[in-house]
Amino acid sequence: MHTVWKGSISFGLVNIPIRMFTATEERDIHFRQLHKECHTPIKYAKMCPHCDREVSADEIVRGFEYEKGNFVIVQDEDLDKITPETRRAIEILDFVDLTDIDPIYFQKSYYLSPQDTGDKAYALLRQAMKNTGKIAIAKVTIRNRQSLAAVRIYDNCIVMETIYYPDEVRAVSQVPALPDHEIELAENELKMAEELIRNMSTSFDPAKYTDQYRTELQHLIEQKMEGKEVAVAPTAPRANVIDLMQALKESLAATSNAPAGSPVRVSTQAAERPEERPAAEPAQATTSTTRKLRRKKAEA
Repeated sequence: MHTVWKGSISFGLVNIPIRMFTATEERDIHFRQLHKECHTPIKYAKMCPHCDREVSADEIVRGFEYEKGNFVIVQDEDLDKITPETRRAIEILDFVDLTDIDPIYFQKSYYLSPQDTGDKAYALLRQAMKNTGKIAIAKVTIRNRQSLAAVRIYDNCIVMETIYYPDEVRAVSQVPALPDHEIELAENELKMAEELIRNMSTSFDPAKYTDQYRTELQHLIEQKMEGKEVAVAPTAPRANVIDLMQALKESLAATSNAPAGSPVRVSTQAAERPEERPAAEPAQATTSTTRKLRRKKAEA
C-alpha cells in the first residue's frame, strides 16, 4: 500500500506516530474518449480564452468568484497562514458510540498503522477502544482541508473515516414529495410487509454481493477483443403486479421457502426492479481486461 499521509494521533497527552493508507479503491472500468475518425485519445488543454493560448501549471492561480466575473486571488502562502498547527495530527476530541452516527455522514475510509516508534501507544489505544466499545471523533487536516473524522477499530486495525460536517448534509425537509407520516395504513398490509422483511433478513456478508454490471462490461470487452458478437443478457422472469396486497402475497410466497438473501422475482409497475444478470467472478475484472488488451496488442 502507498502511504498517503504521515502524522500522529493526538490522544490526550499521548502522541501516536502513524501512517495513513487509503482503505478502499474504485474498481470501475474506465473508458478513454477517442477521435471517432482515427481512434486517437482526445487531449484536454487548459486554455485562456482571453489570451487565446494554452497555459502551463505555473501560470495558474486559485481564484474565488464572489460575483460574476470578479475573483479574490488566494496564494499558497495565504493558505499556510490559516492552516491549523495540528496539520500533522489526528486530534481526538471526544469518544462516542458508533450507533450515534448515522451512515449518511461517512465519506472515505483510511487505514492507520504505527510508525517505527508508535507500536506500544498504538496497541494501547486500540485495546482501550475495543474494551470500552467506543469510537473517537477527531479533526484532521489533509491537503489544506480540515475534516471531521471518526476513528474506530476494524479487523484489528485503527481506521479513520472522514465524515461530513452537519451543515454539509442537506435537510430531509428539502426532499420533495415525501409521503405524509400520517398516511393511514391497512393493518394487514403492514403485518405482511413486516413478515416479508423478516423472511428476507439475514446476517450481512459482503462477499456475496458483486458488481454484476462491471462483470458483464468486462465480458463485453473480452468478446469484442476476440471479434465475437456481444451476447444479450437473459431477462429474469417477472410479474406485473398492480395491486399492493397481491404484490405482498406473491412476495411472501416467493420468499417463504427461499434462502435469505435471494432476490424477489415479483415486481410492481410503480417500482420496477432492474433485470437480474447472471453472476460471474468480478474480483479482478479491470486488471484482467487490461492485461488481455495489452497481450493482444503485442501479438498484433
